[in-house]
Amino acid sequence: MDGQFLVSLSLIVATFALYIGIAIFNTAKQTSEFYVAGRGVPPVFNGMAIGADWMSAASFIGMAGTVMVLGYDGLAYIMGWTGGYLLLTFLLAPQLRKYGRYTVPEFIGDRYRSNTARLIAALATIIISFTYSVGQLSGSGVVIGRLLEVNTAVGTLIGVVLIAFYSAMGGMKGITWTQVAQYIVLIVAYLIPVIFMSLQLTSNPAPWLSYGEVISSMRELDQELGISEYVVPFTEATKWQFIALMFTLMAGTAGLPHVIVRFYTVATMKAARWSGAWALLFIGLLYLSAPVYAAFSRFILMTEVANSSIENLPAWTQPWINTGQLSVADTNGDGILQWQELSIHNDIVVMATPEIANLGVFVIGLMAAGAMAAALSTAGGLMIAISAALSHDIYYRSINPNATESKRLLVGRYSIVIATVAAGLLALNPPGAITQIVAWAFALASGSFFPALLLGVWWKRANGPGVIAGMITGLTVTLGYIFFSQSLGIQILGIIDTGAGVFGAASAIIANVVVSLSTKPPTQETQDEVTDLRYPEQMEYKNGEVWLKD
Repeated sequence: MDGQFLVSLSLIVATFALYIGIAIFNTAKQTSEFYVAGRGVPPVFNGMAIGADWMSAASFIGMAGTVMVLGYDGLAYIMGWTGGYLLLTFLLAPQLRKYGRYTVPEFIGDRYRSNTARLIAALATIIISFTYSVGQLSGSGVVIGRLLEVNTAVGTLIGVVLIAFYSAMGGMKGITWTQVAQYIVLIVAYLIPVIFMSLQLTSNPAPWLSYGEVISSMRELDQELGISEYVVPFTEATKWQFIALMFTLMAGTAGLPHVIVRFYTVATMKAARWSGAWALLFIGLLYLSAPVYAAFSRFILMTEVANSSIENLPAWTQPWINTGQLSVADTNGDGILQWQELSIHNDIVVMATPEIANLGVFVIGLMAAGAMAAALSTAGGLMIAISAALSHDIYYRSINPNATESKRLLVGRYSIVIATVAAGLLALNPPGAITQIVAWAFALASGSFFPALLLGVWWKRANGPGVIAGMITGLTVTLGYIFFSQSLGIQILGIIDTGAGVFGAASAIIANVVVSLSTKPPTQETQDEVTDLRYPEQMEYKNGEVWLKD
């Protein structure tokens, strides 16, 4: 057993013990603690929890690699995912918090005065969160498997057991404080390697300011090697695909049920806005660093690996060649490795950085613990969203409205365990790559929840039949486009399956507006309620006028 394995194992076990300890200490004793953490989380800590909830295995492991492989075109992921937070913070989160419900389906059911709409929204929550969680558990399997030197399937099952335990135990209260710890672990793990790489390559400890020099050097290298330039746009996809992907990720972010519910855990509308502001800062730290990782790793690969003798490649390349994540082939038989003969998997970039920069065993172990924190924090939030849809929206609101507090908690805990195990079993043989599965979840959220919430908050004429038509149309169009694009290769304007949300959202908004206008308008009371949502909490809307609350 080598020293690296022991250090990585020790760090992962220590962080796991920390998460379980936090969950036990913060065990949920009431339904409000289980679903919304008792609505008492301070905005700065809620911002950290949102950051951890948001930064999944796809963000932590795959984002920098995606930018490195796609160049400029990979920026659609960063711009879409970050921009979606602005949409959510300004357009939806404070208003949804003011409405004061536990879940997104509950808001949709009560705002549109429709049990059918609530049940469709609950099913959509389960489908979206389940799709997303398969990607997370698959990611945790890759990380645990690689580090503990066990099969990926065994790694996935270890992740399932851990998530099922601390999610079911602590509920939203336990998960919130676990996510704060996970955010600290993952951001420290992400920033240390890139800061040291910056010092090595540019003698500047601020990588965000120094990587422009490396980009300039790379442009010259690209021209020398005769390969497509890193900073030239639309070399990997059409302009329409770039815009469609960016929209899908933005609208999907603003409609993801497990992210929206995080804004329900604070005390006021103002605290919801501040949570969003803090979250943007904490997310920005990672997202502004991903292009830096991509540039530094590509530069090192171009200068230290490409054009060197196949016999004398750097020592760090061999373990990655063994995993199949990096492949070299001397196709022209000259004994020299050309750039075109090098094949790099997206997921290698961040995970291999500590070895590429020779940062030592502790940093490599820390990176592993950070990747696990990213996968587990998002999976925990998703499981709470699925559990709330099953136990609150379907069981309590539709099947057994007289259920006691303890019965509702029990159903909530059981549904988390069942959902985690089911997602884990599907993650053993996932239907696509991690980033692709995640993009499908966003496309489904942008086709179903984003139009329903946007019109529900900002258009008082939207009604029950309209939202039902909108959600069914949006989900059908999105799923249909993903299927036809994937299996039959049918595309509109070069837009592939990851940009399907743009068609889903557009069709859902049209269906909602058309059906709402051709059916009976909502009651005056509902319309006043919707108008009231737009004002700060100390003001309310009465009889067509805005009043200060007593």
